[in-house]
Amino acid sequence: MKKSLVLMSLSMVLCLASCAKKEEEKQEAVEYQVTSPLQKDTTITKEYVGQVRAIRHIEMRAQQRGYIQNIYVDEGQSVNQGQMMFQIMPKLYEAELQKAEAEANYADIEYQNTKKLADSKIVAPTELAMANAKFNKAKADVSMAQAHLGFTKIRAPFSGIMDRFQVRLGSLVDEGDLLTTLSDNSEMWVYFNVPEAEYLDLKDKTSEANLSSVGLKMANNKLFPYPGKVQTIEADFNNATGNIEFRATFPNPKGLLRHGETGNIEMKVPIKNAVIIPQKATFEVLEKKYVYVIDKDNKVRSREIKVAAEMPHIFVISSGLNKDDKILLEGLRQVKENEKIAYKFEKPQSVISNLGLYAE
Repeated sequence: MKKSLVLMSLSMVLCLASCAKKEEEKQEAVEYQVTSPLQKDTTITKEYVGQVRAIRHIEMRAQQRGYIQNIYVDEGQSVNQGQMMFQIMPKLYEAELQKAEAEANYADIEYQNTKKLADSKIVAPTELAMANAKFNKAKADVSMAQAHLGFTKIRAPFSGIMDRFQVRLGSLVDEGDLLTTLSDNSEMWVYFNVPEAEYLDLKDKTSEANLSSVGLKMANNKLFPYPGKVQTIEADFNNATGNIEFRATFPNPKGLLRHGETGNIEMKVPIKNAVIIPQKATFEVLEKKYVYVIDKDNKVRSREIKVAAEMPHIFVISSGLNKDDKILLEGLRQVKENEKIAYKFEKPQSVISNLGLYAE
């Protein structure tokens, strides 16, 4: 009986050992996909938060005091240069003009009479000069009254789009009161800030032609169909933020962009001998990125990397890897640190091309 139990126990141990050996052989038979970083010249896209502004965006303010008698436009309406927008009640200013014209006529008559007397040497030349000065002052008063009357008609100084009204029909406005705003959206300016280090890199690595051409990703993550040009860079850096402001100009033929919108400026930057890896070859621990590097003993070692730029499905690496390193491409969750693995190496060109990327 005891011999039978011993034999059974030995059989079980041998069976378990055999199963463990088979499982170990099975695990060793798994081949992981491994590749290397691809080193080549490429172009990355830098993004900067931008503020969209109309090339002309002004406040329309009353230049005279009075009641709003007529409003000829509507909020959000497109207006043409010279088009009537508001009318301030003109009666008082018409009366002032009539008074000024009457005084000018009186001064003219006085001047003509004094001139006749002066020509006959009845009055002194100084009296003629005083009469002439009085007449000139009266004419100036007429011009001033005409200007005041003209200010009751508020016209569009340029073609653009109306904003909301700050007054209504019948409102009493004082000189300087805000009526509305007017935007010329035929072209748009987009302001964006570039950090000092990136500014230096851009000026060093990018030609003026490439630097000037930019795109605009709108708030819906769609690319604005018309490219823009960087035409202005501020003279000074902001010491508080370490940034310098760029201004790009975009055509806006369909009026899609409006004053006050936001978006992201996209600028293409060439990089020489960039080190490129697939994003799926990385993992993250406490906001730091790592890859598994295969050492000379075929053991898996984690290594921290620094990402210089991100593109669809790939990272451009600034430090942590070189072109000769072997990195684990798939099965990152199935391996452990210092684990020895079997692998199959795939050329980085093939791996990148299979991702369907354009790493130019």
